[in-house]
Amino acid sequence: MNMGMIGLGKMGGNMAQRLVRGGVTVVGLDHVPAVVDHWVDSAGIVGAHSLDGLLLQLPAPRIVWLMLPSGKITEDQIQELAERLQPGDVLIDGGNSNYHDSERRGALLAAKGIGFMDAGTSGGVWGLDNGYCMMVGATPEVAERVAPLLRILAPTPEKGWAHVGPVGSGHFVKMVHNGIEYGMMQALSEGLTVLKGKSAYQLDIAQIAELWRDGSVVRSWLLDLTAEALKQGVDWNTIAPVVADSGEGRWTAIEAIEQGVPAPVLSLALQMRFQSQSQDATGYKLLSVMRHAFGGHTIDAATGKVSA
Repeated sequence: MNMGMIGLGKMGGNMAQRLVRGGVTVVGLDHVPAVVDHWVDSAGIVGAHSLDGLLLQLPAPRIVWLMLPSGKITEDQIQELAERLQPGDVLIDGGNSNYHDSERRGALLAAKGIGFMDAGTSGGVWGLDNGYCMMVGATPEVAERVAPLLRILAPTPEKGWAHVGPVGSGHFVKMVHNGIEYGMMQALSEGLTVLKGKSAYQLDIAQIAELWRDGSVVRSWLLDLTAEALKQGVDWNTIAPVVADSGEGRWTAIEAIEQGVPAPVLSLALQMRFQSQSQDATGYKLLSVMRHAFGGHTIDAATGKVSA
């Protein structure tokens, strides 16, 4: 099976490598030529240094997967592909696009006879070895065609991926997933901060996080990652207390308001991320530790910036 991967960053590069391991021929493109060369050498992908060069190396009908930041970058790339792809080709957006944009893009491509899939992708930097959770929206025909790729990317061929509904639904489900993620992270950071603040007890929050991993009702992969990070030792002076939001939490809060659904935990977690830009507190630093642990998001104390 052949496919193209555009965007070979933290997610796209690892996904391309996992697909190659599964027997797929992946033609990769990135705006940084050295990144393409890296994955050619280390993962065995086929390199391309232009959009036309990528498409020429894919047999028709083609499958092209985008792993790009949401917004203008993705929009521009889809517009370019809409002019180059042919009827019968399939375009997949695996980034964190707004589901309204995915609905619009799906309609645009459908009018040209081009299939579209919005693939909400979770798993972060651990997905290469552990597999990715894939929440996809598409027509049944497109979903069936892309299913072999999803089976390779998922933790197992049967689990960790699902065709959840029509175009737009994949990114909608991922949006809510990330809103929940915000709330879970906020709860853990607040609780550990309260423990750390009880100076009379001199509690070791690394020990307690590790303790909770076994038998506790709050055990989770997020707790596992936090405990492992704390176990390795955290220099609190090197962590910026600034916690970025990449959009999905905002969109989830807006959706809840539009539906009239009470979502105080998700909304407050989002507000706390906004507030972190002017606060220097342990709780925000813990959130930065968690984001770095599961997603490889940069911690930069010098600039106070945390990568989205």
